[in-house]
Amino acid sequence: METNLAPLLPSAEVVLTALSVLLLDLFIRKDEKGLLVWISLIGLALAGGMALFLWGSHEGAFQDSILLDDFALFFTELFLGAAAITILSSVHYVRETNIHEGEFYALVLLSTFGMILMAAANDLILFFLGLETMSIGVYILTGMWRERSQASEAAMKYFLIGAFATGFLLYGIALIYGAAGSTHLGRIASALGQTKSHGSIILSAGVFLLFVGLAFKVAAVPFHFWVPDVYDGAPTPVSAFMAVAVKAAAFAGWARIFLYQLSPLQSEWTLPLKALAILTMTVGNLLAISQSSVKRMLAYSSIAHAGYLLIALVAGGESGGQALLFYLLSYAAMTFGAFGVLIALKEGENDHEAYSDFAGLGFKRPFLGMAMSLFMLSLAGFPPLAGFTGKFYLFRSAVVAGHIDLAIIGALNSLLSVVYYLRVIVMMYMEEGGAEGKPFARAPYLYLAIAIAVLGTVYLGVLPAPALDLSRISFISLH
Repeated sequence: METNLAPLLPSAEVVLTALSVLLLDLFIRKDEKGLLVWISLIGLALAGGMALFLWGSHEGAFQDSILLDDFALFFTELFLGAAAITILSSVHYVRETNIHEGEFYALVLLSTFGMILMAAANDLILFFLGLETMSIGVYILTGMWRERSQASEAAMKYFLIGAFATGFLLYGIALIYGAAGSTHLGRIASALGQTKSHGSIILSAGVFLLFVGLAFKVAAVPFHFWVPDVYDGAPTPVSAFMAVAVKAAAFAGWARIFLYQLSPLQSEWTLPLKALAILTMTVGNLLAISQSSVKRMLAYSSIAHAGYLLIALVAGGESGGQALLFYLLSYAAMTFGAFGVLIALKEGENDHEAYSDFAGLGFKRPFLGMAMSLFMLSLAGFPPLAGFTGKFYLFRSAVVAGHIDLAIIGALNSLLSVVYYLRVIVMMYMEEGGAEGKPFARAPYLYLAIAIAVLGTVYLGVLPAPALDLSRISFISLH
């Protein structure tokens, strides 16, 4: 019996690229390390081309444990794009901080492989393997700036809390296996069709623990306490990678497992998920207001955005799935951009992450000031930018599903976030004496990453129709 290996092609290309970067790193001089950047980007581009070529496929491998559908391919492209922007924005950062370049790029690629596996997994064990591959890479990336004690502390906190969350997830998988007799999502869904399994306490407990494990990964309140310290201590490109790609991977798993395969249990988890969404949005925004560091503000802001994304999971159905995928795209563009501008302010050992460091940036570096203004306005939900369009469809999906109260609370939270996002713009254009910011000549790769994020933020806001269609097609391919 022949095994269909087509579903593995993009992820295999990413692993091969990571291994090539690691091996080549051993044989080239320090001044030739720029070659590793190009190999990483070419490998990601090839994997993206494969995913594009496979678009429209609907097949599985290893008894359908791993699936090749438009949903998996959508997230594959998102993760590959996130990895490419992370590598572009970190080229000058890793050289300034003496982080080992080859290891850094290889770990980004291997974490991306884990994410692709999570989005395509149709078996809980395979999903867990993907999650751990991603997590171990990110734990190491968090602590890679070895000369900085905060980075080591952040890595240790992330590792311990990640291991704790993994315990919930594994125990949940074990209970689901005990109740349904399988870890394969298709067979679990079939078992749910039987009344006896549907009412099983063991199955409900397993689903609850799975729910808690994923809530840790997306940093939903009250499982968010690791985020500010970890994001603050990690190298800034890694913080951006965690805020976007790790969150997107967890939501990909949540959508495939809960919105599709476990949808018969929706009535049981809608209420706790709704409470989680409200709590996450509100606490994230309230804590972000009190921050004096822009990096910590972006960390709490990412918690609030996890709350907005949870609205789509509460809404469920086609409109919820479409809103979830589209908002993840929008969120990726504006968050990567905001962290990119933060990287541009770094000078030597000084990170320049306080609000006061942004003073006068709009006049000293007009491009950086304009870009940061766009990202802040988009994150706050101002039209006609990506954040506004994304939030509009999230709140619309809640209204369509009958959760009007959730849509109103989401809109009020969005209004609350304006307080801390506009503060950055006020500092850039109405104050003086902040950091200088890197000129283009010193960081061309970083400026390219920020420019891509600007284009994405404006395009998804002004012309959202193609991306919305793509999101809808990708989500309905689950069925």
